[in-house]
Formats: sequence, C-alpha cells, structure tokens
Amino acid sequence: MVKEFAVVSVNISAGKGEMKKPAGRATLRAGHGMEGDAHAGDWHRQVSLLAMEDIEYMRGRGADVSPGDFAENITTRGIDLPSLPIGTRLRIGGVELEVTQIGKECHRGCAILEQTGECVMPKRGIFARVLKGGEITHEDTGSYDI
Repeated sequence: MVKEFAVVSVNISAGKGEMKKPAGRATLRAGHGMEGDAHAGDWHRQVSLLAMEDIEYMRGRGADVSPGDFAENITTRGIDLPSLPIGTRLRIGGVELEVTQIGKECHRGCAILEQTGECVMPKRGIFARVLKGGEITHEDTGSYDI
C-alpha cells in the first residue's frame, strides 16, 4: 500500500549548528545530499526531516519556531516520521531517499531546549541518504510503501 505526505518546506544552511532557512526548492544529489547544505556529504545523515505537526506541538509549548529552526532539510505534513523502519524509501518527485536514522542526540546549548525544556528533533526527527537525486520543492507530494 502506498501512503502519501506533503512537503511543507525545503530548508538549507551553509553552516553546521545553525537554523536552516526556507529555500522553496533544492537539488539533491545521490550519495551526497542537498546541494549547498552544510550537512551534505558522504555519510548516513545527508538529509534530515521533521514533521510540521511536531513544530506545531512546540509552538503550543511556547516556542517561537518555524520550518528550518530545528535544522531539518525537509519539513513534512501527514507522515509519522519516527514510526518508519530504517531502510524505508521515501519518494519526493523524482528523488528517492532511504531512512538511515531515527532521532539524534541533542547538543548542549540548544536554544529551543533552553526556552521550552523540550526539543522534538532528538525523538521525532529522522535522517536519510539520497539514493536518487533531483529537484524538490515546498509544494511537492511524497510517498512511501507500507
């Protein structure tokens, strides 16, 4: 069975450890990640994803956050990202991603953690590597098989 989800925002940053800025569109390269993004490279966390529902949850806790503020490359809607098994393939347009990691260790000095006492990226964010490159936009629909 095929499930669909929406891409809400595509986000890029030139430096590590900083919030990403919505770009509208981006080019992803197989085995590399998002062109122009600090986290791209030959490793298992080439692209990061976080659901808009999780950003909205943090807003409800008093955080003034928007897509890209958790340093995620792709902000989605309509998909429970941390429930996906490692190895799940996500398709966005002609791009294909493979889920490689669920969550991450939170770093010290996280402004969101200090502001609210909680951060969703360590538990709800996921990481993927790019199997097939191409362009994605904030208006794309993605899909995956369950």
